[in-house]
Amino acid sequence: MMRLPPFRLLRPRTAAEAAGLLASSGTDTLAVAGGTDLYPNMKRRQVTPRTLVSLRGIDELRGCRAGEDGELRIGAGTTLRQLVADPVVTSHAPALARAAALVSSPQVRTVATVGGNLCIDTRCNYYDLPEGWRASIGFCLKAGSDVCRVAPGGERCWAISSSDLAPVAVALDAHVRLVGAGGERMLPAAELYEDDGIRYLGKRPDEILADVIVPPGRGLRATYRKVRQRGSIDFPLLGVAAAVRTSEDGACEEARIVLGAVASRPVRCLEAEQALAGRRLEPGAIEAAAELAAAVAKPMENTDLTPLYRKRMVQVHVTRALAELTELG
Repeated sequence: MMRLPPFRLLRPRTAAEAAGLLASSGTDTLAVAGGTDLYPNMKRRQVTPRTLVSLRGIDELRGCRAGEDGELRIGAGTTLRQLVADPVVTSHAPALARAAALVSSPQVRTVATVGGNLCIDTRCNYYDLPEGWRASIGFCLKAGSDVCRVAPGGERCWAISSSDLAPVAVALDAHVRLVGAGGERMLPAAELYEDDGIRYLGKRPDEILADVIVPPGRGLRATYRKVRQRGSIDFPLLGVAAAVRTSEDGACEEARIVLGAVASRPVRCLEAEQALAGRRLEPGAIEAAAELAAAVAKPMENTDLTPLYRKRMVQVHVTRALAELTELG
């Protein structure tokens, strides 16, 4: 049985207090909300913080609220179960609720939080196994070695982003509010992520994610599709978020296609989006956009199923996502 290493638990009551504790407690301190990913990582000794700052007792981080203009504000401490069932979310951003419903299992969604899923650690088959197995091959770049087991000739970590909410947040042009020891700042959801399996977040260690702000939809339709081996529990092998806005005559005025689980951060398919501009979402346009999206995806041998299959699934599920949005329209 794998057991948690010893640690000290701090329980702040405000986001500012939590940020102050993160700033003052040293580099071996991490924030924890639901802990559904962090605690297993600690048991595998992927991370061994001496101090954890619990965010569960911070009321200001919970709840979903819609403004009069249609802007949606989601507290990062809101559980995924609450996100799935909240009528404000299902009305203003149903794609977010759909993505949350596809995370793991009902038991995990009862504890896991929005902020935790958005900031979830990157994953790799070489990194996510017990310590003894990793030690037998000499560890990997993400675990302190000097070599990436996926691409030994390179100098970076290729662990992949495994968040289901992140591609949708990027597709909806959401922003996040970060609270740090030096104050608050707003950041586009796309800028929350870095293309590096180790330094995968664009926030400082003393900052916590406090809110997700989704702008008014104004006719934007969005959806999310997930590829995984089993119908529940598993992390994504591919996530596809798509959002479109069409004119009265059916021409595409705006399109966003974002891929998850194919790189260390969510990937925007800009050429595919441009290919849809001004065109009706008919089979020919959808097929062309799906091919361009697949060309952007470059999966590697760092998770289940082959890279070739996962790349092929990009074209399949972008096609299905856009077809679904056409039916919704």
